[in-house]
Amino acid sequence: MTDVDVDVVVIGAGMAGLVCAHDLAQAGVTCTVVEASDGVGGRVRTDVVDGFRLDRGFQILLTAYPEVQRRLDLEALDLRPFAPGAVVRTEGGMHVVGDPLRQPSRAITSLMAPIGSLGDKARLVRLVLSVRTRSAPDLLRRPDVTTLERLQSLGFSDRMVELFWRPLFAGIQLDPDLEVSSRRFEVILKMLAVGPTAVPALGMGAIPAQLAEWLPEGSVRLGCRVERIDAGTVYLAGGETLAARAVVVATEGPEAHRLLGGAVDDPGSRAAACLWFSLSAPPLAGTTLALDGTGRGPVRNLAVMSEVAPTYAPPGRSLVAAAVPGPDALDPGLGAKVTEQLAGWFDSSTAEWEHLRTDVIPHGQPRQSPQFAPRQRVSLGDGHFVCGDHRDTASLQGAMFSGERTARAVLAHLAGVPDRPA
Repeated sequence: MTDVDVDVVVIGAGMAGLVCAHDLAQAGVTCTVVEASDGVGGRVRTDVVDGFRLDRGFQILLTAYPEVQRRLDLEALDLRPFAPGAVVRTEGGMHVVGDPLRQPSRAITSLMAPIGSLGDKARLVRLVLSVRTRSAPDLLRRPDVTTLERLQSLGFSDRMVELFWRPLFAGIQLDPDLEVSSRRFEVILKMLAVGPTAVPALGMGAIPAQLAEWLPEGSVRLGCRVERIDAGTVYLAGGETLAARAVVVATEGPEAHRLLGGAVDDPGSRAAACLWFSLSAPPLAGTTLALDGTGRGPVRNLAVMSEVAPTYAPPGRSLVAAAVPGPDALDPGLGAKVTEQLAGWFDSSTAEWEHLRTDVIPHGQPRQSPQFAPRQRVSLGDGHFVCGDHRDTASLQGAMFSGERTARAVLAHLAGVPDRPA
């Protein structure tokens, strides 16, 4: 057993932990990040499989997030954007719904799409304008109900909810039932409305890899599972201990609850799955996200990733991500149901669809139902701290902002300022 003395041990090399460690290192604090897996990023990882880049679950980067703008070198990430709007599949076929504020050329097509009445389209424009003109803090102070209740209060028809809102936010919030906090819904809608969505050319895993590159050499130790923490000592599997002046638990919510017990509640989990397929030609052309508005199957979102980012697939092949949010992700018979659904989508056999991998992620996001309050405390007393998307909004923004808040709290603790909820 070897004792290693550092100022801070950060448990978890996900987005929150990497940001926290970066800010501590910038302040001159010695910091060791211990990560149980074989790489950085937590739930934001990318694997190369037979020349394809497969993110661990379908993920997109909302570039309008303030932390994304402030912290990441977006030019170096070589972002490949999705087109605004969506292609919505109804019982009558595929229909394009564009963003009228960013795609005036698609205004007529969008108005004619049979996903709701003209009144619904007008309500959509008013809602987008409303969230665009308000700050995120203002939106997070609004009265909180479920996403579905908020949409109903605005007068959206059942058809518009079922064909557009439900599949769109089922994918983004892993919430087929639209029960997530309306505060969080409106913040995410604002981000969608004011900036492009994209993926890095080398996959979403390039984002945490960039953050890790900015840490001092040797700061991150992989393959180090933490058994428990106690009074500033971190006990690793295998018997090694790390002693520190402060310990930051930067894991997903259920693991933070395991390590910190009653000091941190288990935030609950929203599951997600993604099935990856290779084809000789794209089943859909273009860079627009496709939504299934029929509800006749587990897939709610589909993207031809090689159309968005050709770097995701080897030459001559197309890569499709079929996203399954919510409880359906945990269905043992998921593969067969997805294959049947996609055959119906494209009115053809899926025999040529080569299944590359299925990602099943039991904890894709914390639940965050009403009454949702961001900025959960990160300072727990006795030199123990916690960060992650379960402390703010369930998003890359929330994870990074939580890491930033926690670093500030740790620096205050190391400076002798009495711990208080932060």
